[in-house]
Amino acid sequence: MDQSTKEQGKTMAIVSYITVIGLLIAYFSTRGDKENEFVTFHIGQSLRIFILGIVISISVGVLVSITGLSILSYLSYAPLVLMILGAMNANNLKEEKLPIIGNIG
Repeated sequence: MDQSTKEQGKTMAIVSYITVIGLLIAYFSTRGDKENEFVTFHIGQSLRIFILGIVISISVGVLVSITGLSILSYLSYAPLVLMILGAMNANNLKEEKLPIIGNIG
């Protein structure tokens, strides 16, 4: 993939990491003729983050209610850290997979 393709999709790649609405905006704005491989890669990474966020939220809720260890609720910040890391990669025009979840799917 050449540098100009990455530059054209940089904004949408960053937007894909900003909440689910940003993910949907990036997805629908790059469909059809405007498809960009760089944006598609970051949309996939962002989707994995949001799925992980849902899984962690449910798991932490159950674990905290069973064990009473409220310190486990700090695991809920993991998707936020991954979103920031993904947005930084998009800003730097990198196509690096995110740690832990980058190879899933």
